[in-house]
Amino acid sequence: MEQSNPSSSRSDRKTIERNRRNHMKALYSELNSLVPHQTSRETSLPEQLDEATSYIKKLQTNLERMKEKKDGLMGMERPNGSSSSSSNSGVMAMGIRSAQIEIHQNGAALEVVLITGLDCQFMFNETIRVLHEEGAEIVSASFTVVEDTVFHTIHSKVEEPALGDEATARISERVNKLFVRDGC
Repeated sequence: MEQSNPSSSRSDRKTIERNRRNHMKALYSELNSLVPHQTSRETSLPEQLDEATSYIKKLQTNLERMKEKKDGLMGMERPNGSSSSSSNSGVMAMGIRSAQIEIHQNGAALEVVLITGLDCQFMFNETIRVLHEEGAEIVSASFTVVEDTVFHTIHSKVEEPALGDEATARISERVNKLFVRDGC
């Protein structure tokens, strides 16, 4: 029967412990390199961990605030009900805002902002048709899709800026009728 050498066993444990400490030191160093530092002085390990903890908590808070801001801008309500939007009258059961239109006029320039869900994209074409019928010349048109919301922007020019308020009201009325008629 072979007896294990106690000094060999102790030496193995010391080597294992040294390797563990070196590994932990490397991990602490990596963590410390990822955290922005306010001072250039050397900090102790507990201070480094406190800094990292504070930084991570700050990032989590910023992330939550940005999510709420994004959801508020998109007209969506947070699951916990803490939406940054104070008015939820335009929020439907799925959390998607019903279609909206804004028309802004500045002299001969007319800007139409149309916000719809993915299922009401045809409203963009209908809005362009109404603008043409009302005598507006389309200068540019673009859209952006964010999750299940589509943001359309149409820049146009009206021929007679003096009639602009009447034309704007007429365009707004016609497009809003389309929203109601087509259920968007």
